[in-house]
Amino acid sequence: MSQNGKIGVTTENIFPIIKKFLYSDHEIFLRELVSNAVDATQKLKTYSSLGEFKGELGDLYINIKIDKENGTLTISDRGIGMTNEEIDKYINQIAFSSANEFLDKYKKDANSIIGHFGLGFYSSFMVSKKVEIITKSFKEGAEAVKWSCDGSPEYTIETVEKADRGTDIVLYIDDENKNFLEKNEIDKLLKKYCRFLPVPIVFGKKTEWKDGKSVETDENNVINETSPLWTRKPSDLKDEDYKKFYQDLYPFSDEPMFWIHLNVDYPFKLTGILYFPQIKSNVDLNKNKIQLYSNQVFVTDSVEGIVPEFLTLMHGVLDSPDIPLNVSRSYLQSDQNVKKISSHITKKVADRLEEIFKNDRTQFEEKWDSLKVFIEYGMLTDEKFNDRAQKFCLLKNTDGKAFTFEEYKTLISANQTDKEGNLIYLYANNKDEQYTYIGSAKDKGYDVILFDGQLDVHMASFLEQKFEKSRFVRVDSDTIDNIIVKDDAKEIKLTDKQKEELSEAFTSQLPKIDKTEFTVDYKALDEKAQPIQITQNEFMRRMKEMSAMQTGMGFYGEMPNNYNLVLNIEHPLIKNIMADVDGKDKEAVVSYAGNNADIRQLIDLALLSNGMLKGEALNNFIKRNMENI
Repeated sequence: MSQNGKIGVTTENIFPIIKKFLYSDHEIFLRELVSNAVDATQKLKTYSSLGEFKGELGDLYINIKIDKENGTLTISDRGIGMTNEEIDKYINQIAFSSANEFLDKYKKDANSIIGHFGLGFYSSFMVSKKVEIITKSFKEGAEAVKWSCDGSPEYTIETVEKADRGTDIVLYIDDENKNFLEKNEIDKLLKKYCRFLPVPIVFGKKTEWKDGKSVETDENNVINETSPLWTRKPSDLKDEDYKKFYQDLYPFSDEPMFWIHLNVDYPFKLTGILYFPQIKSNVDLNKNKIQLYSNQVFVTDSVEGIVPEFLTLMHGVLDSPDIPLNVSRSYLQSDQNVKKISSHITKKVADRLEEIFKNDRTQFEEKWDSLKVFIEYGMLTDEKFNDRAQKFCLLKNTDGKAFTFEEYKTLISANQTDKEGNLIYLYANNKDEQYTYIGSAKDKGYDVILFDGQLDVHMASFLEQKFEKSRFVRVDSDTIDNIIVKDDAKEIKLTDKQKEELSEAFTSQLPKIDKTEFTVDYKALDEKAQPIQITQNEFMRRMKEMSAMQTGMGFYGEMPNNYNLVLNIEHPLIKNIMADVDGKDKEAVVSYAGNNADIRQLIDLALLSNGMLKGEALNNFIKRNMENI
């Protein structure tokens, strides 16, 4: 029997459209064809379990074969196969409303074609000049048939001999896609898209090293794991299983900190394993490490549509047949189901973190430096997560001790409340560079938080909004007495002329520092306090730091760094200098300052304590001090 006909479409342009619009994603043809083969195999298992198929199942696997001599790639299965009528129904009848509507709707999205119109099989024409289907139904008495099409709407169907049930899809690869006849290319794609499919995928034979060369064995080379970890019960798994699976997914990675095994059946189906990777402070954060699957078929690793933004920092696998995907299975369509899944994942992550915190706080604190980027990112971007995280988010001080928000508030309330009733949270972002300022705060009995993470500057602003009557102030933003003002400040008893003289004496000796400006300020501090300090306004410094991480704030990044040179007018050294320059004109003050070793030494020490003494100025400072030894 032989039959000729035309594929039932309302336009004859289907194949040029497929090639034109899907060419950029041409590799997905293999995923689509193997997925179809898996579906056919799974259906046969179902029919067998229901008693509708009484024959022997035998070995059920998908076989991938390359024939470079004939230029073919063949995908074979031993599933349910198709009858002549089923080929006509599922292959030949493709309904479009109109070619123009189709093009207008999807011309901007090359990935919005295949599965939406039932075109998974037709993706094969992206890489083939001719495609053959040789198939035999599992139904008793079925005849084998061969369908053939050369990329035009014309096809042929004829009866052929085929010993076994199932389907062979034979692709005659076109000249532009000869790379799909290369073993390494197909191996790479099978491992990308099919490594966890539930039916064994065989690609050639295993090899072994023998007599100085690699030789094929008789054993099938199965490329996939049919029962991946996320499909199994958590109660059947050990920590070692989770760690091994992580290494399989991300070879050479550090061991993960924690993981969450998801297993949801209602109101949607969702399985998967999410890992908290170890993150070293101030390193590149790796997103797109979560792999999305649909019934164990790889879909994408761009999961922003289903996983909340802050959890894209996690690694692992999600699998859900209930996530609406478009035709290429590569992009998510936003709907209420996706939002529910996203909310559920957020809840499960919060539950897991709270559980670890309550059950093993010591371990939680030990891993806090890596954990906090997840938690802070979540608090900054997800209000529901923020509400939960208030219980287990930690503040770590410069002594390495960790506190919950409530614990820390209790610790500092009595001593760090200013005269206006504001609770002042002191923080440093570098223990070494701000060592002197931290010491000054501790001398007052104050505690200092260490905020040295990527998101800490944003957290400072965020927590100020969340905490009532509270301010976060970096410990070097002012003199400590001016940061936490307990009493009315002492009156500065200097005339404008005296201020001008002191300012000229010190600014004339400041080294030139690129994009840096200094303003002299005067404070009546204790005579035992430091004679000179360098501080930076909290608001401007915070804006500049945030501008480095946030688009739209470039204006602040371009501004020069403004520092205050704070002179303690109660200190004996400053009093002596003030007396010496009293009544002098500008030229005389500059001359005096240039010959005054105390002024240069005070300025250099202040710059040195802030990590700002560099280059020639640092060299001169060292020489000067060596000469004085």
